Formats: sequence, C-alpha cells, structure tokens
Amino acid sequence: MSDTTLSRSADYERLTRIRATQPEEIAASAARRQRRGLPGEGERLLIIAADHAARGALGVRDRPLAMAGRADLLDRLRLALSRPGVDGILASPDILEDLLLLGALEGKLAFGSMNRGGLQGSVFEVDDRFTGFDAASIDAMRLDGGKMLCRIDPSDHATVTTLESCAHAVTELARRRLLAMVEPFWSLRSESGALRNDLSPDAVIRAISVAQALGVTSAYTWLKIPAVAEMERVMAATTLPALLLGGDPPDIDAAYAGWHRALSLPGVRGLVVGRALLYPPDDDVATAVDGAAALVREARA
Repeated sequence: MSDTTLSRSADYERLTRIRATQPEEIAASAARRQRRGLPGEGERLLIIAADHAARGALGVRDRPLAMAGRADLLDRLRLALSRPGVDGILASPDILEDLLLLGALEGKLAFGSMNRGGLQGSVFEVDDRFTGFDAASIDAMRLDGGKMLCRIDPSDHATVTTLESCAHAVTELARRRLLAMVEPFWSLRSESGALRNDLSPDAVIRAISVAQALGVTSAYTWLKIPAVAEMERVMAATTLPALLLGGDPPDIDAAYAGWHRALSLPGVRGLVVGRALLYPPDDDVATAVDGAAALVREARA
C-alpha cells in the first residue's frame, strides 16, 4: 500500500471519528473556511457537481453503483478540486460536510444542493421535494448559493408543487443575496414509465422560460442547462447567466466539443460537471478535469 493510500485512509478514519464524537466541528469548519468571490467580467467558472447520490442516482454509463463507495468518491472529488482551474463544487450536505472536514474547500466556491426528493426511477420523481439545504442553512454555512432541479412534466400534477417550491427557494436565496442555480428540464414519461428530459432546443427554451420567472426576483438567479443543438437560439431565450451541465454523456469527446462551442456564447459563464469528469472512461480524473479546465481557460481569454 502506498504512503498516499495510507494517508487517505487515516484521513477518512479521522473524518468518521469527528462525525461520531465532535459533530459541532462541521459548523466550526464552515465558519473558518476561506471563501472566494463570484467571477468577474469575462471570467468563466469550472464547478464540480457531486449531488447525484442523494437522489439515488449512483450509476455512470455501464457501472450501476459507480458512486456507491464514499471514500472513492471523496478521493475523486479531492483530486478534482486540487487541479488548477477548478473554482468550486456543488454538492449535497453530507458531501460538502465531508469535504469541509477534510479541508478540501479552502478558497473554493461552494453551492448546496437543495431538492433531492425526486428519487431516480420513483413514481414520485417529478415531485422533487426540498430534502437537502434550505436558504437559511446555506447562509449559516457561509456557502455561495443553492442549486435546485426543476423538472417540468405537463402531464404530472406534482410539477406545480416543484415549481412553487423552487420559486420559494429562489426568493429566499435572493433575500440573502445568495445565488440561486436553477436546473430546468421539460420532461416526459416514456411508455415504460421512466422520466426522460427532452433535450431538443425548443424544449430547453421552454424550460428556461419558466425557470427564469420563478421567485419574486431573478436578480440572483443563474441557469444550469445542457449543451444542446442550436445553443445560440437557446441562449437567446434568456438574459440570465448560464452554466453548462455535464450529465453522463455516452461520447465524452462529443461532450467536450459541445462545451467548447457553447462556452463561446456571451451568456455562458462556465461548466458544472460531475460524472463525466469524476468517472471518465479511462478513470483518469486529473486528465479529464484538466481538459475541461483548458476549455474554460480558453473561453476566459
């Protein structure tokens, strides 16, 4: 076993011990964390996403339980956060707390994932309850904002509950001058009952149109949207800043090409990518993250 592995093992034993005997250390770590500001004019962001497991979505491509091992996931996150050009992370409370205790969030942006109740594959998937962070806890933890998934299925009555909850979260974040990152999708059920997001340009435009009007103000609202065909037309639907999501692309080279094209558009402010960088086909996290950072750096120039 390498020294690095031994060191990481000791880190995780310490992490478990603190959680069992000193839970107050989580809040203390949040209180003393060194923060950084949001991007300036012309600057683009690279944010690592790590909130999939909280919705029961553990699979990556043909690996149904790829994200099930917490130590392995934290190893990948720590490596990604250590790479040049990575600005921060978006994660559920448990993962952010682990990373806080491990000292991995110093000088990084940190966004809390708010609604994870729409479990993957469930009959209530569209009823995406707010089971994670709320605006008050994001503020108390000195995070930089909150992210919410907003899937819109016109055939499902639960959609209106999700819309109302997202609107409330946008409002409460804005009152605290915290960023609200809204991830909208126009969604539909297949014949088998599986919920699928419509990634056609028209559907993405329709979802953006609904999402950007949520809450009493959009002053602190950013969008998290997929890089799809006709992105010029998609981005013409909004004046809000947008970050491109990564998803679980079957063709990583095509995904990089799509990000590269979309990053040149004025309203696109960067990438929020998780599985595609944390679990690349060759399992080389550093190279995958560095490639995405290079795209963002090129867009900043």
